[in-house]
Amino acid sequence: MHSTPYISTLLERKYIMSGHTEIRWGWLKFMYIYTVAIAGVCGIGMIVVPNTARSILMLPDQEPVAFGIVGSVYLAFGLLSLLGLRAPLKFVPVLLLQLCYKSIWFVGVVLPLCLKGELPLYAMPFAILFATYVIGDLIAIPFACVLSKQP
Repeated sequence: MHSTPYISTLLERKYIMSGHTEIRWGWLKFMYIYTVAIAGVCGIGMIVVPNTARSILMLPDQEPVAFGIVGSVYLAFGLLSLLGLRAPLKFVPVLLLQLCYKSIWFVGVVLPLCLKGELPLYAMPFAILFATYVIGDLIAIPFACVLSKQP
């Protein structure tokens, strides 16, 4: 078995012992830290000081319930990513969900708005940030492990 501080669950030990070595442990840890730092902090701000968060993020006024839901989801991603630091493979579904919703946002929201020439300027930083998550998640997620049959 490889000796690494990231291998902490029985699932991870079994996976490594079965000869799978293509897990990018550093990338997994980085993506969890990145999610805690960005999504977690934004989520707290959106819930605790929504007007300040809107101002910092340069967002137009929004319906407070929907804004609070988004903030809650971001905070949940951040909190679950803290657990992902302890058991990286066990919490890969957090990164998968993040990859899915951000990719869907690009295809279903950004692309149509771009094609119509209607993407608002305030959406550009989000598009750039979300692109970094999509790329990072694609690198970090051990798809061979995720798609393999569980014993």
